[in-house]
Amino acid sequence: MGRGTVDGRVENTLESFLAAAALGIDWVEVDVRRTSDDRLVVAHDPANADGVFYADITGSQATDDGALDLLELLSALPTGIGVDFDVKTSMEDAVRGRAETTMAQLAGVAHREARRRPVLISSFDAGALDIARELAPAVPRALLTWVEFPIGQAVAMAGHLDVQVLAPHWGSLRPSEREPEELHRPLEYVVETVHTSGREFLAWCPTVTFAQRLLDAGVDALCVNNVPKVLAELGRELVTAVM
Repeated sequence: MGRGTVDGRVENTLESFLAAAALGIDWVEVDVRRTSDDRLVVAHDPANADGVFYADITGSQATDDGALDLLELLSALPTGIGVDFDVKTSMEDAVRGRAETTMAQLAGVAHREARRRPVLISSFDAGALDIARELAPAVPRALLTWVEFPIGQAVAMAGHLDVQVLAPHWGSLRPSEREPEELHRPLEYVVETVHTSGREFLAWCPTVTFAQRLLDAGVDALCVNNVPKVLAELGRELVTAVM
């Protein structure tokens, strides 16, 4: 249903995903991490609430502690719902061969899942996206950029990477301490440039007010922190709502 606890449902739990799907959204965003025995679990942070890193424990230990197994989620999620796999590269991937990385583990899952639902692979890690291109070339890829990352650089970078989607944080799309107003192109110009480059535009975690501005500017998708709130305040005109 969104970040933290929304309507009594905790983020990254099966109940939260199914409740979001029941509201009629088109996609869910799924944070993917890898355990020490190569199982994939749904978790945003690299470590659990006790500070134990998922890379240091087995899949059974992770799920016993409350993490959701990725395959369990995909089995339960209605096939009409698209899945954006937000792949969280771990530090340990630096010493693995490309075929043994977290993205490599996910690529086969994404390839199979794409036979029965819309699928997108997204990551902040451009190297991981290149691995996804090698191992699951038919699955579209999205470049995520971090909070208040300069939007001009993000647009240019995505335009010359083999990705189909640019997914900046909404903070990149408004004046900030890093980039004051005089350094910002109009939002419509940014979105049009992304589209002209042949990419789609997914903005993540905007406020509800800014979400409406993004929709008016022609973005293709939104990743939101509170699904029922956004749907209630913006209505069903959302092009796509992803959690």
